[in-house]
Amino acid sequence: MAVRPIRVFGDPVLKSVSAPIGVVDDGVRALVRDLLDTVEVPGRAGVAAPQIGVGLRAFSYNVDGVIGYVLNPVLVEVSGEPEAIGEGCLSVPGLWHDAVRYPYAKVVGTDLDGAEVVLEGEGLMAQALQHETDHLDGMLYLQRLTPEERRVAMREIRESDWF
Repeated sequence: MAVRPIRVFGDPVLKSVSAPIGVVDDGVRALVRDLLDTVEVPGRAGVAAPQIGVGLRAFSYNVDGVIGYVLNPVLVEVSGEPEAIGEGCLSVPGLWHDAVRYPYAKVVGTDLDGAEVVLEGEGLMAQALQHETDHLDGMLYLQRLTPEERRVAMREIRESDWF
């Protein structure tokens, strides 16, 4: 359908917990098409519905050439030793900081037909699953930074040309 504009830091939809998707209707199908179109832009690993202004529990991903989506995802498992890893966010353009993430993650949700979707992986996939489910819980990766790193990031945001 369309590549939707990304909401940026300061937009209230990014701080709100997303509502579960109940009935899959034409609106939800259109949301999924827009999420898929929006994540296909080069350099994007994931887009959560709140990032395009929709407060529903859905996200798309684009990792290692695999593009997909999940509705009502739940982060059901993380494992390994949490580590600080370089991370950015479309909703905080131009910033790159070390966020603490687990090296493995598993998400369970559904597709448009109600079938179970299980997404899991290590590396970038694990990072994307944690990052996108955080968005659905009203959290930006900035909250995963050390206090000092977060102070630096907030200064960068205040000095940015988009804020």
